[in-house]
Amino acid sequence: MVVMVLTVLSKITGFARDITLSYFYGATSTSDAYIISITITSVLFSLIIMGISTAYIPMFKKIEHENGEQQATFFTNNLLNIVLIVTTIVIIIGLFFAHSLVKLFAFGFDGETLKTAVIFTRIALVGIYFTSLTQLFTSYLQLKGKFTIPAMIGLPFNMIIIVAIFISAQWNIVVLAIGSVLAAFIQLLFLIPSLCKVNYRYVPVVQFTDKNIKKMVTIVFPIMIGISIDQINLMIDKTIASTLTEGGISALMYSSRLNDFVQGIFVLSFVTVMFPVISNMAAKKHTQDFKKSISNVLSSVILIVVPASIGIMVLAEPITRLLFGHGQFDERAIHMTAHALFFYSIGMIGYGLREVLNRTFYSIQDSKTPMYNASIAVVLNITLSFLLSSFMGISGLALATSISALFCSALLGISLRRKIGAFGTKENLGILLKAVFASSVMGGVVYFLHEYLLSNWHAMLKMSTVVIAGGMVYFILIYALKVQESKYIIAFVKRKVFK
Repeated sequence: MVVMVLTVLSKITGFARDITLSYFYGATSTSDAYIISITITSVLFSLIIMGISTAYIPMFKKIEHENGEQQATFFTNNLLNIVLIVTTIVIIIGLFFAHSLVKLFAFGFDGETLKTAVIFTRIALVGIYFTSLTQLFTSYLQLKGKFTIPAMIGLPFNMIIIVAIFISAQWNIVVLAIGSVLAAFIQLLFLIPSLCKVNYRYVPVVQFTDKNIKKMVTIVFPIMIGISIDQINLMIDKTIASTLTEGGISALMYSSRLNDFVQGIFVLSFVTVMFPVISNMAAKKHTQDFKKSISNVLSSVILIVVPASIGIMVLAEPITRLLFGHGQFDERAIHMTAHALFFYSIGMIGYGLREVLNRTFYSIQDSKTPMYNASIAVVLNITLSFLLSSFMGISGLALATSISALFCSALLGISLRRKIGAFGTKENLGILLKAVFASSVMGGVVYFLHEYLLSNWHAMLKMSTVVIAGGMVYFILIYALKVQESKYIIAFVKRKVFK
């Protein structure tokens, strides 16, 4: 709950950042160039560190369990230094081939848009140093049971970018890219006091031949392939969007940000706390507790994400208008973004379940199954993207992503059951059916309130009232349907209020 609250605050500032960008730049060639530069650095960052940090947590727990904490800390420092070496090589290559990278990610760019994107990319590449270190140190702190500060690092990051957007609009657009690098650096500094408190000590050691590094490579390689496949998928979506219409990339990004908001608050909050815990259970072979924890997290994700998905589908246009419909963000941009948001929301539960299931496989050091799943997902997504975008435009790209996420999360669930046996699948399916029913009724109530009963209210007051009313209707229904988790919530509130 603490992580969730802090994530909400971080995501709110993230929305403020996106709203500021949309206000000053709208859905234009400048915002497209900036978003592509951020996408390129995100892809390179993901290829270097996301797979490593994902495999790092179960590896650390395994080394700690078998060889002690000192050896696990040595492994951490060795890994950190190797990452810095690899990052340096990647940045140098990126600086030389920035023009080719931009054309690869957005072959629809030309002229001034292409030139701006190349400049942005070269500056933003430097930030990979800081984001890589931040990701590894965040995982290290989570292993030590420190979740609060890592959950807060988005706050300084977003605030600095907001200031950079404002300054760039008044002075020079290059400040946009500089701001993203400065924000990444401050984010890293934010973690240093917490690292000191857990007695972390840096040691300049590099041993490529260390047996744990070799084991790490065998685990990381399939994860990196899976991540690279996902990033290729993202790249193709944005490349297609760059050919459909000006501002298409921006509309796709703004709508996906709203989807990421729900994922970040509810799914990643659970996963962040769950991953070190189940990795520890896997290392100690506590099988029943392991299965129970997975089932509980899946149930929680279903109960929260399903109503959020249907609520956003019903309110896609008013949400987009309320958050982004200001300044340079015109009616055309609102229309594109709202439609994309609607179709992204269809697959929201698919994204959530896939994240939980992927981490479950990583906790038992099986990185091949998620890789195979990612391969299927990208083939399906690319095929559907070309087909659907030809007659649905930007919305077709969002729908393709949703269908792919739903299909592949189902495949992952089947694969996990085959690997570890029953882990509460029937119970989870029962909760899913109840959540869909309750959410559908809630969606009808929300639509009626927004479109008819409260139609003349102020937009912000109306949205707040509708969301609160919808939440109450949903909770009453899942309680009436005897969903066990609703009783836990009531018991928790009673303990806190009447203790």
